[in-house]
Amino acid sequence: MNKFRTHNCNELTKKNDGQEIILSGWINKKRDHGNLLFIDLRDNYGVTQCIIDKSNSSFKDLEKIQLESVIKIKGKVVKRSKETINNELLTGEVEVNINSFEILGACNELPMPVFSDQEYAEEIRLKYRFLDLRRKKIHNNIILRSKVISFIRNQMIKLGFLEFQTPILTSSSPEGARDFLVPSRLNPGKFYALPQAPQQFKQLIMVSGFDKYFQIAPCFRDEDARADRSPGEFYQLDLEMSFVEQENIFNVVEKLMVNLFKEFSKKELLNEKFPRIPYEESMLKYGSDKPDLRNPLLIYDLTNIFTREDVSFDIFKKLVKSGNKVRCIVTKNTKNKPRNFFDSIDKWAKEQGASGLAYFTLEKDKTISAKGPVGKFFKEDSLKEIMKITSAEVGDSIFFACGKIGEVEKICSLARTKIAEDLDLIDENKFAFCWIVDYPMFELDEVTKKIKFSHNPFSMPQGEIKNIDFNKPLNIKAFQYDIVCNGIELSSGAIRNHIPELMYKLFKVAGYEKSQVDEKFSGMINALSFGAPPHGGIAPGIDRIVMLLANEKNIREVTMFPMNQNAQDLMMNAPSNVDEHQLKELGLSIKIKK
Repeated sequence: MNKFRTHNCNELTKKNDGQEIILSGWINKKRDHGNLLFIDLRDNYGVTQCIIDKSNSSFKDLEKIQLESVIKIKGKVVKRSKETINNELLTGEVEVNINSFEILGACNELPMPVFSDQEYAEEIRLKYRFLDLRRKKIHNNIILRSKVISFIRNQMIKLGFLEFQTPILTSSSPEGARDFLVPSRLNPGKFYALPQAPQQFKQLIMVSGFDKYFQIAPCFRDEDARADRSPGEFYQLDLEMSFVEQENIFNVVEKLMVNLFKEFSKKELLNEKFPRIPYEESMLKYGSDKPDLRNPLLIYDLTNIFTREDVSFDIFKKLVKSGNKVRCIVTKNTKNKPRNFFDSIDKWAKEQGASGLAYFTLEKDKTISAKGPVGKFFKEDSLKEIMKITSAEVGDSIFFACGKIGEVEKICSLARTKIAEDLDLIDENKFAFCWIVDYPMFELDEVTKKIKFSHNPFSMPQGEIKNIDFNKPLNIKAFQYDIVCNGIELSSGAIRNHIPELMYKLFKVAGYEKSQVDEKFSGMINALSFGAPPHGGIAPGIDRIVMLLANEKNIREVTMFPMNQNAQDLMMNAPSNVDEHQLKELGLSIKIKK
């Protein structure tokens, strides 16, 4: 191929037996057997075993060389004996007898081993990310990411989408997360913002007369890190379509996701036509708008049970009278579970900040009864009503939670996952997609008690515009939707509001005057006033898609150069100080908070 190699380290087979070859790569492993030295040579493509005999003049030099040094070897391909074939390597039928070698890049003492996928402290891994990326698992994850992006790009083009790039330096957005700000040298005292998403630009592309747009878009948000969210920046498949309804977008995204997940995973897709679950139903059944449908456990509302006279569980009855809700989870055929199983769930709930989870198990002798700490508070008729509501049967157990609606939804959602994991109910070999639809347009701010947008303020409300009751904003639903897989939200999307007059009315409900809307969204409002088509879109997160396909729990494992939890790049020492000259040029000074 060139002076550094005739073959890659994954190419040699018994067909190459007897050939003189050149390989270059990193020393992955060495095994010294006294008279023979075995070296596993690794490049991006694979590993080849090379050997050198003690009689070779290069033997002692190779013996001393540090792991992860880059070398070039010249040698002869030899078939391995039957008993020494390594079926785990593509090159496992052969080895290379080394004639000579050359050091191309010497390696210092390693701060962490590369040939092992053993976990190491985040600080070490991120500071020496270039070494971390050599490790097999993470190296393969990054290759997978590249292939996934290429596949997505090809699929989008096949579906008739055009790829456009939107600006990175733009204006600050008053909605959503915190912006990253960039000072302008040519406009002293003014700032650009890095885009949280190309939201307004992709809508403007539709207004410009383009029909289907996509982009593998970088997005920047000054947010705290989470396992499924990188601090600072992330990438998404940004797409927008004109003259579409919600279902048209669903069809495009479903086709893409089905093809993508079939291409890159052997796991089964639970549904190729993704279920549509209304937001209110999702919050009731799963306690969350990010449900994991692999989990068979459901949540039921039992609030009305605690208004009955034949229920004497006074703690819950008093809470229900003051407006609290009762939700429950049924576990099938758990009558033979030991007491500590139930008590551990109750203890766990208290550790989450809840008051615990009450529970009982349904039994039947001559009559239906309940065994457990709170079973004595329920008469037979009330138990039969609970069984009717929940489809519970004798031998099943029921866990109860009571509290304010948000609190009870949260603990039941967590408990649903915890119990399913303890009972081993979640099939890790499946992908379960769904759409969450019919989000409320507005919600009540718990702190200020004022009406605010619940999702994207540029979304189209449902129903005939002339029939929308703006005096009852909490009843207005929007054409907003989330796509969720295995309990992970991949994206939010919406059919956009393309009618300026309607936008003014909706913003007024949220406390914005017309002049404020004109000022903060001038580009958007202005564009929509010049003939805008109905349009909508979505933007699934690339990082989260690759996370699922790579079966990783942390987004860092599928990101080339991630930051740490404090949004610091330990390898490049960013963010860093800048000198006084740069600040002066920008008209800035720094005031450190004490």
